[in-house]
Amino acid sequence: MVSNRSLKNRIAVIYPFLILLLSSCVSSHIHHYHFNQKTAAPKLKEDIVLLKKILEANHPSLYWYTPKDSIDYYFNNAITSINDSLTETAFRNKVAYVISKIHCGHTAVRLSVDYNKMLEKNRYPMFPLSIKTWGDTMVVIGSNKPKDSIFKRGTIITSINGRTNKQLLDSMFQLIGTDGYSNVYKSQMISGNFPMMYKLVWSLDSNYTITYLDALGKELTANITNYSPSTTKVKSTRKVTDSLKTVVKTLPKVKKPTRKQRKENKLLNLRSLSIDSTESTAYMRLSSFSEGHLRTFFRRSFKKLEETNTKNLIIDLRENTGGYVSASNLFTKYIINKPFKNADTVAAIRHSIKHPYYVRESLKYWFCAHFVSRKMADGRYHDRRAETHYFNPKTKHHFDGKVFILQGGYTYSASTMFTSTVKGQSNVTIVGEESGGGNYGNTAMYMPTIILPNSKLRVIMPTFRMVMDAKRKKDGRGVLPDVYVPASSEAIRKGIDYKLEAVKKLIR
Repeated sequence: MVSNRSLKNRIAVIYPFLILLLSSCVSSHIHHYHFNQKTAAPKLKEDIVLLKKILEANHPSLYWYTPKDSIDYYFNNAITSINDSLTETAFRNKVAYVISKIHCGHTAVRLSVDYNKMLEKNRYPMFPLSIKTWGDTMVVIGSNKPKDSIFKRGTIITSINGRTNKQLLDSMFQLIGTDGYSNVYKSQMISGNFPMMYKLVWSLDSNYTITYLDALGKELTANITNYSPSTTKVKSTRKVTDSLKTVVKTLPKVKKPTRKQRKENKLLNLRSLSIDSTESTAYMRLSSFSEGHLRTFFRRSFKKLEETNTKNLIIDLRENTGGYVSASNLFTKYIINKPFKNADTVAAIRHSIKHPYYVRESLKYWFCAHFVSRKMADGRYHDRRAETHYFNPKTKHHFDGKVFILQGGYTYSASTMFTSTVKGQSNVTIVGEESGGGNYGNTAMYMPTIILPNSKLRVIMPTFRMVMDAKRKKDGRGVLPDVYVPASSEAIRKGIDYKLEAVKKLIR
């Protein structure tokens, strides 16, 4: 027979799970949804008021870089500026503008699930040029217009439809969050999909007047229209069909890649290692710390480096936006020459999510927070193991040669943890640009998703503030390279990787 006290204890344990399980049920879909549909102004205002309430209750770094009165101002300004119904993208821009003022790269706004499902059918038309940006510079990477004789790779753009580069980029920067104040990550994000960002911020025009510099540096003007894939169908005659059949018969049959080959190609896109024995140099590319069977890859790679007596290791993290801290720690062990820990502070405001009805994965957070953290004197819940546990360097297959790390704006989160930890070590040189991730710290760890009930916009909300090293200056900057190699129009035009070339020069 179960005693009353035992029964009460069991209920006390199960009750929070039941409450969170039942409460986290806000739908992420809109019935009879129309792509980029409008929502009435009062409903949108309700969403912003609710978002502010949820962030105030749960976000541990809401006022880390921006004081409360300023955050209140941005939210209130967003609310009062809504005087009519808005499309989903227009409302998303208003929310993204406010979120960017938090200066937290892991707090991000996503369009609704319904929008993303219908995006492929509504992707076009698009701005026709792919553009690489840094600072106030804009350089053409490619054109979607066939036989474009003007906007070739490497062409420098100076304005679009009367807007200067600074006006264009500043407006886009306002909608992208990042750790602290560095714009390197923002530039990288825009470079990754300039047509989408242009469409999101400025909407589409039917025609674009673009000023650019020619080969002699003279400013010229040209017009270009939007890009849409051709939908014109070519009427095939029997003669053409017969000719094509003849051609096809003479072509060698190409075998489809096997399942194993497809898997190997996918892994190569995530991580790879190549060794040049003549230069005694290895090149390792890591685009993620969350996929790619990394534990096995690290063990085999560093064993190979030891067997080949490789003296130099180039680690390319320019596409690595982060991933699992455990994978970053494991990788660090192969490079670092002294014990290290993750951070001086890893702390959350509370054990459980407040307003869980609107937050997906509230139950998962409750479980994780109770498992890894406990309340300390400052009233916050600290992950004490992350704050106190030291990891030792690997003794087996540890790499003791020269290490050259390539980094850029996409070097973020867990990859920044690695670079900031090994920076300053005598055999380590960081080459490239400032990292996108913060050098002092960030807010991340467990990141549930807020679903705003009326617009169905999704807001990613990190829950633990991490100060990696309290001795570092809290200046809102990323990890600075030891050897600075900026982007350049010449490098784009010639198709030369100047950052990698700089490393090779250092080795030689």
